[in-house]
Amino acid sequence: MGLIDFILFLLYVIVFHLFFSARRKRMSDPILRKYHNQGFWIRVFSSVAFSIFFVYLTPGDSTSLYYPEGYHLYRLILNHPINNFHLLFTPGINYDENLLFNPDNISSFKLESNFLVTRIVAVFCFFTFGRYLLINLFFSLIAYTGIWRLYKFFYEHYPHLHKKLAITIIYLPTLVFWSSGVLKDPICICMLGWLTYALYNLVEKRVFSLKNIAITIVAAFTLYVVKVYIIVCYLPFFLLYLILSNIKLLQSKILKWGIGIIILTVSVFGIFELADILKDELGFFALDKITESVKTQQANFINMADAAESSFSLGVEYDGSATSLLKMTPAAVVATFFRPFLWESKKLSTLLSSLESVAFMLLTLFVFFKAGPLKFFKTLFTDNMVFFCFFYSVTFAIFVGATTLNFGTLVRYKIPCLPFYAIALFLILETVPKNKKETENKLPAL
Repeated sequence: MGLIDFILFLLYVIVFHLFFSARRKRMSDPILRKYHNQGFWIRVFSSVAFSIFFVYLTPGDSTSLYYPEGYHLYRLILNHPINNFHLLFTPGINYDENLLFNPDNISSFKLESNFLVTRIVAVFCFFTFGRYLLINLFFSLIAYTGIWRLYKFFYEHYPHLHKKLAITIIYLPTLVFWSSGVLKDPICICMLGWLTYALYNLVEKRVFSLKNIAITIVAAFTLYVVKVYIIVCYLPFFLLYLILSNIKLLQSKILKWGIGIIILTVSVFGIFELADILKDELGFFALDKITESVKTQQANFINMADAAESSFSLGVEYDGSATSLLKMTPAAVVATFFRPFLWESKKLSTLLSSLESVAFMLLTLFVFFKAGPLKFFKTLFTDNMVFFCFFYSVTFAIFVGATTLNFGTLVRYKIPCLPFYAIALFLILETVPKNKKETENKLPAL
């Protein structure tokens, strides 16, 4: 990255600022305007930090796979548009390795998700002169559109929690950083936010429009291609939340409980059925392969422990059986939410996540003891939003924590569940009386 990159970056930031400012003027709520503006500038600076990190500090897929191959594809199309434009629509598995910048990357293109990111980079190159810094800015701001929709979804339900929601969604350090450049993660976060808001409009607000339907289809399909396990973990719990929210309108308690039990039962079976249907796409996250995958990962860890600084162990004996997998579940959840521990951070890339993990651990302990075990677990099953956020995030944590035994990868893979876990904790904390007077008001009259 040279001087010309930063000059162009400033010009593009001005253009984007004018665009986002025009959108902001349509917002009547001053709170939303404030956070929208702050979020924009956070994304601008985080894209610079992301670029510096991958160019000068720790090269990775962003600079060794997605960007060089995407830029090379852009040059192929630019030089011979008629002959090569079709390459944007060629399945990755059928891509000619002779057309690659690095032929060794052909194995990566067997996964359509990798080629999708490469395609997006190639398209963005036409608008950015192929500059890596500018492309990261595009990825960062596109991710922000989904993050903002996610923030609006929760804000419309809990406007009095706007600061806590901003902390967990807009300001969360690892979420900000790892969704600010050329990776799969910005795409996933973007689509997760748009999917949430579109389904919310369709089902809960009952705003039936082609726009919401189209967004739902595009977002769900994109997640299916990029990281299908996000859909498998997320969609059942969110749809259950939306359905239960509508059941609240019923007057009969018996009818509410009856329908609720039926829906819960169907949802449980639905999760397993969906996972079975998508088992080929899920790969090592598939239910019938999870034990084998974890065992393989454990073996890889043992073989690579001395060479890979970021590898770690869950600290649980695993023999490949379902029983030992069940015993491993708490360790997988702890790994996702609370690791790497501070003393396990050997790289700059994991230090940020370590500090954040400490905050998550302290917040969890504070809420648990402040609410008390009974109140804590009761709220999980009596509040629809808490149920959705908590069980989605924990389910996601189990899958990711059990199969990702490398901190460098884990800090990226876990970001789709972190905001939801924190929000669940904050909502549980809201049920705790904050002072003596409030406590007395909640006590039944004698």
